[in-house]
Amino acid sequence: MMPVFTENLPAAETGSGDDAKFTGRVEALVQLLRGRSYEEIRQRMYDSPPGSAWWSACKAELDLRNGQQAAEASLAMSRVSEKMWASTQHFEQLAETLHEATNDIADLLRGIQEAGRRLEIAVYVTIGVTLVQLFNLIFLAFRKR
Repeated sequence: MMPVFTENLPAAETGSGDDAKFTGRVEALVQLLRGRSYEEIRQRMYDSPPGSAWWSACKAELDLRNGQQAAEASLAMSRVSEKMWASTQHFEQLAETLHEATNDIADLLRGIQEAGRRLEIAVYVTIGVTLVQLFNLIFLAFRKR
């Protein structure tokens, strides 16, 4: 249900009369619409014939509100964009740090791999020397008999 305006202004005005008077009436109607809800303004606009003072005032108020909302949304998007840019910069720094750390770990692993190979060779040499010493002891033990 549509609330009724209690102002003493006619509900419709054609634009065929004096343009200044029509514009003044539209401006006065826009002022009356300032505190009204979207639904109420849209309903008043649909109830008025196109081109009437009420229709023009409702359209002007809705256009003004939509423009304000678009401006606020644009400002909010700008702020979000700045935050995203800062986050992107931060992520790029983190990625660079991670890349450097990964390269350092890869270098360490290559060093560990080489040390492992050397240790493997040392173990084989130790086993070989131990076997030679064992055969030498066995040979010495059988030689004394």
